[in-house]
Amino acid sequence: GGRGMWNPLGLSMLLALAGRGLPGRCPQVCVCDNIRRHVSCRRQNLTEVPVTIPQMTQRLDLQGNALKVIPPEAFLSLPYLTHLDLRHCQLERVEEGAFRGLGRLVYLNLASNHLSVLYQEALDGLGSLRQLVLENNQLEEIRTGAFSQLGSLGLLSLAHNSLVYLPDMAFQGLLQIRWLRLSHNALNVLAPEALAGLPGLRRLSLDHNELQALPGEALSRPDGLVQLELGHNPLTYLGEEDGLALGALRDLAFDHAALQDVGAGAFARCPRLRSLDLQSNQLGGLPPLEGVGQLRKLNLSGNPLLCDCAARPLWEWVARARVQTDGLCSEPRRLKGEALESLRARDLYCERQGDKVEEGEEVAPRPRAPEEDRATKPCPAACVCSPDSQHSSCENKGLRLIPSGFPNHTQLLDLRRNNFSAIAQGSFPGLACLVSLHLQNCGISRLEPGALHGLGQLVYLYLSDNQLSGLSAAALQGTPRLRYLYLDGNHFTQLPRAALKVLPGLFSLHLGRNALQHLAMGDLTGPKGLHCLYVSGNRISRLGPGPALELEKLHLDRNQLQTVPTKALKGLPALRELQLSGNPLRVLEDRAFWPVASSLQHLYLNGTGLQQISPGAFAGLGPGLRTLYLEKNQLQTLPPMDSFTRLELISLSENPFRCDCRLLPLHRWLAGLNLRVGATCEFPVNARGQKVKAATAAFEACPGWGTKKGKRGPPSAQRQARKARGQKKQAGPVKVGGSGGLGGRGHID
Repeated sequence: GGRGMWNPLGLSMLLALAGRGLPGRCPQVCVCDNIRRHVSCRRQNLTEVPVTIPQMTQRLDLQGNALKVIPPEAFLSLPYLTHLDLRHCQLERVEEGAFRGLGRLVYLNLASNHLSVLYQEALDGLGSLRQLVLENNQLEEIRTGAFSQLGSLGLLSLAHNSLVYLPDMAFQGLLQIRWLRLSHNALNVLAPEALAGLPGLRRLSLDHNELQALPGEALSRPDGLVQLELGHNPLTYLGEEDGLALGALRDLAFDHAALQDVGAGAFARCPRLRSLDLQSNQLGGLPPLEGVGQLRKLNLSGNPLLCDCAARPLWEWVARARVQTDGLCSEPRRLKGEALESLRARDLYCERQGDKVEEGEEVAPRPRAPEEDRATKPCPAACVCSPDSQHSSCENKGLRLIPSGFPNHTQLLDLRRNNFSAIAQGSFPGLACLVSLHLQNCGISRLEPGALHGLGQLVYLYLSDNQLSGLSAAALQGTPRLRYLYLDGNHFTQLPRAALKVLPGLFSLHLGRNALQHLAMGDLTGPKGLHCLYVSGNRISRLGPGPALELEKLHLDRNQLQTVPTKALKGLPALRELQLSGNPLRVLEDRAFWPVASSLQHLYLNGTGLQQISPGAFAGLGPGLRTLYLEKNQLQTLPPMDSFTRLELISLSENPFRCDCRLLPLHRWLAGLNLRVGATCEFPVNARGQKVKAATAAFEACPGWGTKKGKRGPPSAQRQARKARGQKKQAGPVKVGGSGGLGGRGHID
């Protein structure tokens, strides 16, 4: 027909094709790269998946929308999809069959949503999936068969959820799984067969949970396990009867737990063990370990080691077995701070009424404290008490007074979501074995003096989301072993300085989401071993300097800092991780991080409104820094970055880079970098959306482009391969994160 004629049949065919994702068709709110088959629809307040996404799309980024629900067959028109990112989408439910038709998908990221349940068929149709990221949700249970269709999965991350219990066959069907990440949950019980049927499992992360006894039977099921992480659990004892039998295990971590005693045969059934991390526990000593002939590294740092005659067997075994040991003596005073390895035999003697016990003389072992009475008292009526797990729970029972009569062997007491208003003196009688106390969301406005009296073994105290504005020293008296104090979500306007002075062993302090305006580092001198301080989400505009502290992590994100607190950093010579994201910094001055340049490894500056970075802002950081987050800022250019030689991850996405001659050094640096960085041009208009690394035409007219250091065009395949090999040697392995791994905080393209 003529040009002006209307063809209803042709129009209907076009509409049908468009609905099925005609190649080249792109939703208005999305950015489509048809060459690479990538589509990005980030932060567009979408409430459903757009229907006109090109059918040939392979990578789809939908993070930061408001989808809430993924209905059945939501992606049926995208059969070629290999990567799907659904982070921060306010997801509350994934319906059964939601991903049906995605038979080629290898990577699915559902992190940072509100999922509380995974339905049995929610992941059906994902037979090729290799990485599944579910961290930072609200998952409380794993239903049988939830992962049964994921036969190709190699990595599953369930970190930062609310899992308490793992049932038998919880991960049935994951025949290829190599790394299972369960860190930062509330796990306290693993059924005997919870980890059965995982023949490919090589790494298991169970750190930062509530395990108070080693679930040896469950942990021995994946017999190919090479790396096991159990740190940050309130474990107090390890013995041969715990039954950890892993013939292939090489690396085992029990760091930052509550260990007071370890039996000589505790690891006898792990004959290939090469590295054992016991740092930051409560160990006064250790017997010579049996059956670990391949052990090469034993980390005992951060333990109160007693270097007297009782330590001589350990000292002799370490020397004989040629085991590298990190550990400093705490006692006696004459050896305080000395490395155990560096001592001589004659240094290790005991004193009796002023006399030395000579080398070779028999020494009676120090008497153990009598075992606590294990008779189980009646459990309070509103509560549930488990003699097997030694846990008692009265969660969300509407209680106004703390009940009494818990079994005296209770190690974990859960009193969350009740209505106590105040914790009176002596509220926990007969609980001398208590290790972990949960009092979150209880409306508590004060702890009276002596409230925690008798809790001499307490390691974890959770007081988050209450009405506290202060905390007295008398309230915390009687908890000398307290190492983790959670005060997030209260009304503190300043650090509880007096209370901290009675907690010399405090390791980690959480004060996020309070009303702090000024942080005086001098108020932290009480807890000598404080390593982690979290004050995110306050109103801090100033940091006052103080004496030297051992802090390794400082989280200051989402505060009101307008400059980097360089002077305060002078007292933090061991700082490894600094979080400043979400502060209105705007400008980085020269030598901003100089005081911590020799120790800092991880730096977060995302979302700080940065418009300018001075040429010397990162002075000294280059050789040691491993991760750098600069995304979501207003940067148009960057100073030279050549000094960063060990970077494993850098994120520069969502900055309006001006791809002109001032950015030529960055372009050159990125061309030789074997990392994804996400830097794209915003200006000039003809380069908008192009990656800075690939936008060669934007720099060809720059002075020096044709010199030896410049580039006339893309390097040959051989030169590119040489660069990649060289960078790998230089920077080490690329850390899993961003669009290709465990859902890092910044998106890496």
